[in-house]
Amino acid sequence: MARTTSEITQHHPYWHDQVGPMPVLPVDPPRETDVLIVGSGYTGLSAAIATARGGRKTLVIDAEAAGFGCSTRNGGQISTSVKPSLEKLTAKFGAQKARAVRGEGEQALAWIGDFIETEGIACDFKRAGRFHAAHTPAHYEALVRDADRMRKDEGIESFAVPRAEQHRELGTDSYYGGVAYTKHCSLDPAKYHLGLLMAALKAGAEVVAHCPVGRIEHTGTGFRVQTAKGEVRARDVIVATNGYTGALTPWLQRRVIPIGSYIIATEELPETLMNELFPTDRIASDTCKVLYYYRASPDRRRVLFGGRVSAAETDTSVSAPLLFESMVRIFPQLRDYAISHSWHGTVAYSFDEMAHTGIHDGVHYAMGYCGSGVSMAGYLGMRMGQKVLGLAEGQTAFDDLPHPTRPLYTGKPWFLPATVAWYRWVDRLQTRRAAIANSS
Repeated sequence: MARTTSEITQHHPYWHDQVGPMPVLPVDPPRETDVLIVGSGYTGLSAAIATARGGRKTLVIDAEAAGFGCSTRNGGQISTSVKPSLEKLTAKFGAQKARAVRGEGEQALAWIGDFIETEGIACDFKRAGRFHAAHTPAHYEALVRDADRMRKDEGIESFAVPRAEQHRELGTDSYYGGVAYTKHCSLDPAKYHLGLLMAALKAGAEVVAHCPVGRIEHTGTGFRVQTAKGEVRARDVIVATNGYTGALTPWLQRRVIPIGSYIIATEELPETLMNELFPTDRIASDTCKVLYYYRASPDRRRVLFGGRVSAAETDTSVSAPLLFESMVRIFPQLRDYAISHSWHGTVAYSFDEMAHTGIHDGVHYAMGYCGSGVSMAGYLGMRMGQKVLGLAEGQTAFDDLPHPTRPLYTGKPWFLPATVAWYRWVDRLQTRRAAIANSS
């Protein structure tokens, strides 16, 4: 008989068990610095590496432990990060700008692999590719058309996998084929974060945890930053809070939508079963509006399965059994295996489904990665650090994009439960209709 998830679930990220001890960090911040960075995730640490190596005295502070947020809580899947298609971006911004924006996604994907290799970060980085599965026959046809267009117009490598050949990629009959994107990657996000942290410290940056910021004041020649551990004066300030952006920066808070993403890890599985489920070791996702993403753990001993489980935010004791049922709908072979870990992190969406970086009231920022930030967060953090140094290469195609919000929105997504519920209903209806058509 299968064990219940509540019997053995650990309510912390599986990734946290895989990393060694964290370095000892200073307790208090200095009173003055050249660059003060709020947020110690991928964005903030990448910016810190750039500014510290550029000769600027750099301080990174975080309200929680270093890397507390989604940088150590995500699924470790890496794509090109830009969600809108070339066609949609062209209609909105023109062909030249559209290609530049899409090109930043390709650059971010290439950058992270080069950076990890150059820095020698041991984070189980692998160019395994992604299998993007279609939950209806119509979605499969659309996927193939889109992949053909991207291959022709942008040189994005992929190949179609019809349903009859699906088991080459994924051990399930729940989908109607899909497309494999060969350059997408995977890593252990916590090990990657630790590598960034160690690189920042080695470059000379200071990192202070458990130090919430209460206020950022522009002095005309710099900034006065009030923290829980005293005031810090800085020449430049970077905000790198993404899904954890709050009242400290109201203008930014109005432009990102915090969304909880929930993940479970199974107990250790037999090698033969893992080979059946993930024969190519690709990361996987699907075409549902409320999508699921999943993969084998780097040691191929567990399945890591994530997604949105409810209309409103919930806790990991509730999300674990819901994710489990979704997982076994796709992989019935896992019905008799238990869950070892259940956790969640908060990502940030933007209203136009694009990342944004720029300067507001003199404060640099980058955020809004829309759930695809493993490469883009570090890439834009690095570019932001270059901007602070006054380097021309810091400029990106995202810099002059409008950063939209909505009337009456203040950072609390009151509309999210209804939106998620609607999308989930649409997904179920489409899946049911496809199953009926397939059986007739």
